[in-house]
Amino acid sequence: MKRQAPRKRTSIEVALRRSRDHSTSDAAAAAQRLSGRIAAEHLADVSYAALDSPFGKLTVAATERGLVRLAFPEEDTDLVLDRLASRISPRIVEAQAPLETIRRELDEYFAGRRRHFELALDWSLVGPFGRRVLRAAAEIPYGGVLSYTQVATAAGSPRGSRAAGNALGSNPIPIVVPCHRVLRSGGALGGYAGGLERKRWLLELERVA
Repeated sequence: MKRQAPRKRTSIEVALRRSRDHSTSDAAAAAQRLSGRIAAEHLADVSYAALDSPFGKLTVAATERGLVRLAFPEEDTDLVLDRLASRISPRIVEAQAPLETIRRELDEYFAGRRRHFELALDWSLVGPFGRRVLRAAAEIPYGGVLSYTQVATAAGSPRGSRAAGNALGSNPIPIVVPCHRVLRSGGALGGYAGGLERKRWLLELERVA
């Protein structure tokens, strides 16, 4: 079956990005104010921003339902936004204000001051089985771990550890949905879409903090 090309983002989003890339600082500031107004007046369905982390810039995106995407620095932002446009809505705007709570909770987590995220989540990018797996992972307490088999069992599929691993590997909201807390039986790290060094770093943060 021929794959459909992702839908293009709206002219609003394209214009705003071009303004930031090619205009003077005053025009860029005006574009930023326009972005904030678009987000505040709910003219966009998805807001996104780049947030600082110990790993570099994270791209985070949210809808009115909640956090829908968290991408690591090595992920291509345009591809992330194209998928959001295709799967959720092309009405996307770059705006910091709607993501302020997300930024604050991530900062607190990385500083070792937060053990539980209180963020609303939007599961629109996740299918039914993946949602069960990720909800099970989200129940793993700070500093704790489970095996892939245990998570699969909690998701209602005791023999589905491989499928559970695939669902965890495609988790669109890592860190907040802590798939890094899922290990192989026996304690080996297993896989992680963000890389094993990053997985080890997150586990060490939670064990030391």
